[in-house]
Amino acid sequence: MIRLGGWYGYRASKAALNQLTRTLAVELRRRAPNVVAVAYHPGTVDTDLSRPFTKGYAGRVFSRQEAARYLLQVTDGLGADDSGGFFAWDGAPIPW
Repeated sequence: MIRLGGWYGYRASKAALNQLTRTLAVELRRRAPNVVAVAYHPGTVDTDLSRPFTKGYAGRVFSRQEAARYLLQVTDGLGADDSGGFFAWDGAPIPW
């Protein structure tokens, strides 16, 4: 695995978004228990941003259409007990 450094602002914003999602889920449980807030990892999606890093990438790269389809499949299967969780493109829970 190649580990790339840098991207500090991007990485910090992702960490902040993860914590915001968890905090939002706690608040929503009290105020709007039918609303679900989760973090979602769409996998590697073919975009202008990701393209320079996917050359020679051995993993799967999803089209934007595939990524959108998987997002809808995952969110359609979520319930109140999933709020605050982190899920992969295939619906598998990702540990915090």
